[in-house]
Amino acid sequence: MKLKRVKLNKKGITYEGFILPQSNEKTIVLKLENGYNIGLSKEGTSIEELGEIEVLPKPKETTQQRGEIAILSMGGTICSRVEYKTGAVFPSTTPGELMHNLPELEKICSFHTKSLFAILSEDMAPRHWSIAANAIKEEIEQGVDGVVVLHGTDTMHYSSAALSYMLQDTPVPIVLVGAQRSPDRPSTDARLNILNAAYTAKGPIAQVGVCMHADTNDDYAHFHLGTRVRKMHTSSRDAFQSIGVKPLAKVDFRKERFEPRCNYNDRGGKLKFNNEVSENVALIYSYPGLKSKLVDSLADYDGIVFAGTGLGHVATNAFDAKNVSSIFPEVKALCDSGIPVVMASQCIYGRVNQNIYTPGRMLQEAGVIGTGADWTPEAAYTKLCWVLGHEKDPKKVAAEMLTPLAGEITPRSVV
Repeated sequence: MKLKRVKLNKKGITYEGFILPQSNEKTIVLKLENGYNIGLSKEGTSIEELGEIEVLPKPKETTQQRGEIAILSMGGTICSRVEYKTGAVFPSTTPGELMHNLPELEKICSFHTKSLFAILSEDMAPRHWSIAANAIKEEIEQGVDGVVVLHGTDTMHYSSAALSYMLQDTPVPIVLVGAQRSPDRPSTDARLNILNAAYTAKGPIAQVGVCMHADTNDDYAHFHLGTRVRKMHTSSRDAFQSIGVKPLAKVDFRKERFEPRCNYNDRGGKLKFNNEVSENVALIYSYPGLKSKLVDSLADYDGIVFAGTGLGHVATNAFDAKNVSSIFPEVKALCDSGIPVVMASQCIYGRVNQNIYTPGRMLQEAGVIGTGADWTPEAAYTKLCWVLGHEKDPKKVAAEMLTPLAGEITPRSVV
């Protein structure tokens, strides 16, 4: 890959640096000498090219034997590295390169690697979940003892939830793992996360989950259920937390310690595979001032998930107060048209209960799905994407959404 070094002039101000791959037809993203990135509109910007530099040459292809554990890469920081000539971070390190830098891994298991994507997780879409699920199924059919999936952290909890629905009753552990800092940084968490994930993939818990640092030190990791985990901090090592339940296990490969912390599915299940998914589902957060025309525009979607306030509310103006806007007519119109409308709470803990207040009862009577569910917005969204991939009948969609399938709805709140 080559990067152009340029001098830009915009409104009398001159900028010099490297044009990064994130640039597009309208915007130039420039890596400055001080290490910071800036984005400039191309309109009204003069560009003087100063040369180019070769960075990140394509690695040589190598052959490998199949191992006990399949390590699949979907990209992200854990499969990135800093290019020190420019300071840019690229999703470029292959799984094979990464594994060669982890000699301890061979003491845990034999393994083979495969790259599915080389993208950052904010670019992930439902189609990528479907492709990944199929690749995992193929590895299971070929007899692996476990699967580790390298993934960017920003949307890893979406992917772990989606894969939990697509790969139910998995006979082997499916462990998603990421890093908050790229593997070539001295402060990286990638090494311990990957090694603990591989150790988890050899363990007894045959479920889809996320394995990441449990604290800000390098002490141990937690294995979180795929539908109950959420990224709770932008950059901390212990960003991933189980929501409303305990982590599945405490993991420390160095001490050969694997401590289950709650009930779990054993190995040997019979895989239920279905990776059909709808990409035409919206996730909308309710907020003060949400306009009815925005909700009305959602009629083009196959399904909608609202992250409502509190117990699962949106503005309904239930008592005809003055100077209050309501989106209830638009929500009811969506339900009446046969579009599934699902409610989650934007609160971190607790469950939807639309039987308490009048607005909730109005929404429930209109057909909004969700009362009794303690799913996270991400788990509800990915479930609706998955359900609509194979079911179109509104009544059957509602019934399946409210049926616990992969721990996304718990019978009892413990937090």
